Amino acid sequence: MSITKENIIGEIVTKDYRTAAVFEKFGLDFCCNGNRTVEAASREAGVDPEKLIQEIAQLPQADTTVINYDSWPLDLLADYIEKKHHRYVTEKIPVLQGYLDKISRVHGDRHPELHEIKELFTGCAGELSAHMKKEELMLFPFIRKMVEATHSGTTSLTAPFGTVQNPVRSMMHEHDAEGERFRKIAALSNQYTPPADGCNTYHITFALLKEFEDDLHLHIHLENNILFPKAVALEQQLAGK
Repeated sequence: MSITKENIIGEIVTKDYRTAAVFEKFGLDFCCNGNRTVEAASREAGVDPEKLIQEIAQLPQADTTVINYDSWPLDLLADYIEKKHHRYVTEKIPVLQGYLDKISRVHGDRHPELHEIKELFTGCAGELSAHMKKEELMLFPFIRKMVEATHSGTTSLTAPFGTVQNPVRSMMHEHDAEGERFRKIAALSNQYTPPADGCNTYHITFALLKEFEDDLHLHIHLENNILFPKAVALEQQLAGK
């Protein structure tokens, strides 16, 4: 894949999601802060952009089986996010809360950072659950209505929240908060590396936290870099702007 320092990170990942692993390796946020150029993000992270570009260029030929989310209709993408990522979060939250309760109770004396990790995840569970409900009850239904309007030729579509940009702005702000929360969890857990005295449950918990964060990164990427910008553009198209 050929890129330059002026390319936008989120757009690069949208074209080929395999590049996400490279950005993560170099500590560059492609989901919450995917609107930055390679050069700007690299400079902020203290990374040599040429090395990053070289590593991306060395990725093998794009796999045709990789899902091209960018080609999906917006209503399909909203359905997918809700059924795949929202459902995943809902199912994993109680599992992780149970494990974190256990290891912080058993190992918290020797590893006090577990109490902070538990507190951070509890905050994430509450905020993310409320966040997803707002998307499911307000934003996603309106996106589906806009897609339907393009098929039916309707132009007089009024958003209950003024403009789709209002909830999008709010959702992206909340994404930033959860991204920051998980950066703290990753740092406190030594990038999800259990200590030498960690029991099997300790290992499972950290593996699940890493899996949860990876899923959240893709979840936020699909919304911030694909669904939301296209929803804003579609609203403007329907309004004849």
